[in-house]
Amino acid sequence: MLVRWVVLVAVTAIATLGLDRLHVPSAALFAGLVVAAALALLGWAPTARPGADDDAPTKPPMPRAWGIAGQGVLGVYIGTMVQPDVLGGLASSWLPVVVIALGTLVLSVGGGALLGLNRRVDSLTGSLALVAGGASGLVALTRELGGDERVVAVVQYVRVGLVTVTMPIVATLVFGAHTSGASSPKADAGLTDQAWGLLLLAVGIGIGLTVGKLIRLPAAGLLGPLIVTVVAELTGWAGPAAVPTILVTAAYAVIGWQAGLGFTMAAMKAIGKILPHAVALILLIGVGSAGLGAALSVWTGESMFDSYLATTPGGIYAVLAAAAASGSNITFVLASQIVRVLTMLFVAPFAARAYHRWRTRRHDATAPDQREPAHV
Repeated sequence: MLVRWVVLVAVTAIATLGLDRLHVPSAALFAGLVVAAALALLGWAPTARPGADDDAPTKPPMPRAWGIAGQGVLGVYIGTMVQPDVLGGLASSWLPVVVIALGTLVLSVGGGALLGLNRRVDSLTGSLALVAGGASGLVALTRELGGDERVVAVVQYVRVGLVTVTMPIVATLVFGAHTSGASSPKADAGLTDQAWGLLLLAVGIGIGLTVGKLIRLPAAGLLGPLIVTVVAELTGWAGPAAVPTILVTAAYAVIGWQAGLGFTMAAMKAIGKILPHAVALILLIGVGSAGLGAALSVWTGESMFDSYLATTPGGIYAVLAAAAASGSNITFVLASQIVRVLTMLFVAPFAARAYHRWRTRRHDATAPDQREPAHV
């Protein structure tokens, strides 16, 4: 088993370096997902662990604590992007940006609901799979909500891939702009900032996870630390804290492994059959988001290109690269994108679960009584 873990770690690291050079968003998560899935399908990945006794069910290949730790690091990392000066860039445009973000959420959940009508996908998984924002966070919390993270991971990264590929093309052909790669926020943080980041990680995960479990917060491992970090950033308590890049990379890889190690040939065949429907819905959501961008431009007076970047449903670092390279209003774009991602991470899980419960109750109420008649 140890050899299999060594192979998984080594191949994931090599794949991450290659994807990072190609400017793939969240390269380690995508690499972890693909490598773990490939090894699982070949029979070379770490296998399920035995239960506590002979009668106990087997445990997943990866310890649950690893997944919780990865979610916590990711939650703190996303939270450090929320800074008062960035959100201040919205100025008087905060109301239109929030309304448009909610409009994107409606488009996403609506598209996910349509995907959930497919008999091969349950409504909760379908709703989460097409949420336009926070792909890595959504993959991390899907299992906690009871969905199939394998489907969500594949569809979410197809979405991110399509958005990342088409965004520069649209920017160049439609708006005449030129784009290039970019690095993530705080990528050049010094040792002092990273030391503060470690302290913020300890406090954010410790308090966020504990309180989140006490109040039964959905996906407490991710959302608990995220909430604590957002509060710390907005109140100034976080200071210059920056999560060390190596920990963020490891967290992405762990979340990718968690989804990838669950792949089987049967699962791949099932996901392959729904991908055409998912791609069609992703394109429709992209067109709808572009329409919301046009509405945002009219409402706020920002340029059509800036509003298009502000409402692009995915690939936040690629979007920031386009904004920086084209001389756009990057503060407005970044603030709008952060509002979108946070809206998706905080609201989408509740909306998806509420829709799933409603559909389940409706199905139970309308399904014919198939119980066998009582024998008298």
